Amino acid sequence: MNPRLAELEDRWRRAAADLDNAHKRAARDLALAQDAERARAASVFLPVVDGLTDAVTYARQVDDGLAEGVGSIREHAVAALERLGYPRIDDVDVPFDPRIHEVVSVVERADVPPRTVTAVARLGFGTPERLLRPAGVVVTAAEE
Repeated sequence: MNPRLAELEDRWRRAAADLDNAHKRAARDLALAQDAERARAASVFLPVVDGLTDAVTYARQVDDGLAEGVGSIREHAVAALERLGYPRIDDVDVPFDPRIHEVVSVVERADVPPRTVTAVARLGFGTPERLLRPAGVVVTAAEE
């Protein structure tokens, strides 16, 4: 093969590889930017969910029908966060996981294993890999 032709073919292959790498890098950067924007939009929505939660608590004291209506709207808001990729974190009777839980209170209970979530004081959203907000939880005391 002609040395000049071999050199041009080598340069062409390198340019093609560089272009392929640039496409992959651009796709990765776009995905990261989309995830960051999704997280930003979802975090702006968190006070709405918290406000609706407070409204449900108040409405239960005033009128069951009102509480049911506001609760339905709250569930729509929570579902919107789930559609954005941030599932609710509200499980009880599960082991405490510092990746998704934040302790707001500790209780002594002999009938429940140590470091078990007994109540959720504030909904959390996300997964251990992509956390929007940890759940504020009440846990049983750790063994001494």
